[in-house]
Parts: sequence; structure tokens; C-alpha cells
Amino acid sequence: MQRTTSNSAPRVLPGARAALAGTIGWLALGAALAADSPSPVSQAQFGGQCAEGLAQGRHVVTDCSVSWTDKDGKVYCFSSEGSKKAFLENPTQNLQKARDFIAASSVESTEKSMQDYDGSDAEKVVKRVIGATAEANGGIFPLQDALDGAQLKLVFDGIDFTRTIDGYGFFPDVKFHDQADAQKRYLIDFWVAPGNGQLQVQEIRIYKAPVKSDGSWQLTAREPIPWWWIPASEHPGKVANKRGWEVMSAVEQSALSAQAKNNGIFKLKDDKTGQMLDLQFIDTHQPIRQLDENGHYFACTDFRVAGTTSQIYDIDFWIDDKNGTMTVVQTKVHKVPELKDGQWVQVPRYSWKDLGSSHVVP
Repeated sequence: MQRTTSNSAPRVLPGARAALAGTIGWLALGAALAADSPSPVSQAQFGGQCAEGLAQGRHVVTDCSVSWTDKDGKVYCFSSEGSKKAFLENPTQNLQKARDFIAASSVESTEKSMQDYDGSDAEKVVKRVIGATAEANGGIFPLQDALDGAQLKLVFDGIDFTRTIDGYGFFPDVKFHDQADAQKRYLIDFWVAPGNGQLQVQEIRIYKAPVKSDGSWQLTAREPIPWWWIPASEHPGKVANKRGWEVMSAVEQSALSAQAKNNGIFKLKDDKTGQMLDLQFIDTHQPIRQLDENGHYFACTDFRVAGTTSQIYDIDFWIDDKNGTMTVVQTKVHKVPELKDGQWVQVPRYSWKDLGSSHVVP
């Protein structure tokens, strides 16, 4: 099989991973039409693609001259007045169909694009990103620790190895040490996936960090582990029992994609107070559960209040399985940070048991 690589500089997506890799080409084409659009394509959903076309399983780029704005202020584009009329006959159902098609296109497109690359290509991208970042920061690779908000100053030691998950990307495991103490070692995962004709870094996540034990630093895996460590084999293929990590992947893709669109801030309206929260994603809890009543998957996540280190919200995500594609259908505040005795603690508004009977997803 012939492989192709890009000579252009790798792109690091802001804040986290990009929106659905399978539609990047279509989004780029739609963005190119924005200058002449009555409703700017850059402000439209699905990158200006026809919402009715997506609901019917087709990619149709528009100039957004025909559009519709929903009650939340989101703009949807259409290729014609006829397609708009057809879509608005059942906007809720058609919107879900469009989202499902976009999500399904993502994994299929990524899997196909991955055939042009291998793990060594992903490692080259990661090394270039680390090198360019370190050169701009006096030889140091700066990284914010999502767990406590600390600003780490790291020195690159090399790449340990790279895992591959078909349809999702490559995952180089990179060795670093702390600038001030070489005994404080880190293993940091870089998620690399194809998009826009080249490999791109989607996310950077600490896998193992130094923990003090018996007077020395021990390299210890973080809990919960990143979702991409859950598949048992390097090339899992299409096995039946992989729903847990697929749910986590869908949750984190949704959260970090939304965050990347808002300058690194995940915005969520508190359904109880009406307050608009400015949050930053930390991780997804394990295990994942499935509700027995309707089959929806249920995942808890941690988000930090932007600009703080210890104010943590627990946000719940409901995920539906549409023809094998995991899609986020609801998001809600589960626990809120409250200051008690000088410390921020999470106070629950409800228990997952209140949602009815459920079972753990492997």
C-alpha cells in the first residue's frame, strides 16, 4: 500500500481535538464561500452544509443564502427553499438524522484516511510539534495539568511507543521529565488523526505522572485512564464488545469540539439556576452505564470552572446509539462546587440511581 505524507507543518487544534474529522473537507469548502453569504457560513452549523441533505445522508455545500435560525440562535443552511421546507416539516427528527450522518461519516472517513499513514508518520508530527513549541519556550514544553490546573515545564525525552485504533487515529506515548527535577517523569499521550490532507494533533493528555512514594518519585497511571487505553489490542478492528470506550470517545469529542469553538471554553447553561457556565474539560469517569428503560448510555465527566484550579463541576452526558454511532443527546449539571470549611467540594443535585435501573457497560 502506498503511503503519502504531508510536507506542510502539522496543525495543533486549539484546546483539544477538531470537530468531526470526516467532514473537514466539506467544512473547509463551505468556509470558502463565507465572504458572499447573507448568513455567514462561519457562523452556521455543519460548516454551511445543507441540513436537509445531511438528514438524507448526503453532503451538499451551500452559500447559506437560504437559512433557518432556531430558538437557540443557531443558523442552519439549505441548498434551496424546497429543502428548507422539507427539513422544517420535522426539524427535531431531521436534525438528529443530520447529526447521526455527520458522526458516522467521521469514523468511516478517518479509518479510510488512516490508510495513507502509519505510526511513524504520527511520531514525526508529534516530534515537530514538541520541537517547535520547545523552541518558542526556551527549550521547555509547557503543559497545563488538567487535574489541578498546574502549569508544567517539561523536557522531552523521546517517544516510548505508538498505538493505533482504526477509525480513531494514532496515539504516541511520549516521555518527558520536569525541568526542575529529572526524577519527576511523565508519560503523555498525543492523539493524532488525519484531517484536511495531513495528520493533526487532536488532544494532549497525561497518562502517567510522578507520585511521591517512600521518598522517591514513582511513575503512576492516572485514574481514570484515557479512553484510548481501554481497547485490549492495538488493532481492535470491529469487535462487538467495545461500547464503553466508544461512549467515552463520543463524549470527549463532543465536549472538546464545543470547547475548541469557544476559545477553549465549554459553555453550558445551568438548567437549575439559568447561569451560563464557562468550563474546561478534565476527564470522563469510569465505568459507563446504560439505562435499562431506553437504552441510552450515561457518562459522568469533570469540568473545571475556567480560571480556577479547584472548582469542579460533575456534568452528565446522555448518549444514544444510532445505527452503531454514538451521539450525545443531552447534557446536564450533576454536581456543583460549593465552598465548605475553606475547601471546594462537589455537592450532588441527584444520583444516577434516580434515573432508573441501569447496568455497567464493559
